[in-house]
Amino acid sequence: MSMAVGDPQGDDEVMVEMNTTPLIDVMLVLLTLLIITLPMQTHAVKLDMPAPNSTPPATPPVSIELGVDFDGTVTWNGDPVDRPTLDSYLANAAQSNPQPEIHVNPNRLAKYDAVAQVLADAQRLGATHIGFTGIDQYN
Repeated sequence: MSMAVGDPQGDDEVMVEMNTTPLIDVMLVLLTLLIITLPMQTHAVKLDMPAPNSTPPATPPVSIELGVDFDGTVTWNGDPVDRPTLDSYLANAAQSNPQPEIHVNPNRLAKYDAVAQVLADAQRLGATHIGFTGIDQYN
């Protein structure tokens, strides 16, 4: 709505502006109805998960601490080892039944390449139970 303010004579001029308030109201109602009536999109991935094992293992698994220091030194349960020795240890661990859990604990200053090389060696030699420990040092 438009009002002529300050015109004492009250000229009868034609209003040339279109009143858009009803158009905006209709558009908002239609938009609300469209949002309400659209079906909910479910982005679900269907996975066939195995049944949980209710009985714990009789003996706890053996764990091996595998450390990577900031200078690239690799330690096996706290003892420094070279690459050929590490490969033989990983091959023995991969062939044992059940496989031991390998806990990789890289120093926060260790180079990514050194840690990736250790993980690639473990995967190449068949070790499957590998996890990271010492994540709290990155907080």
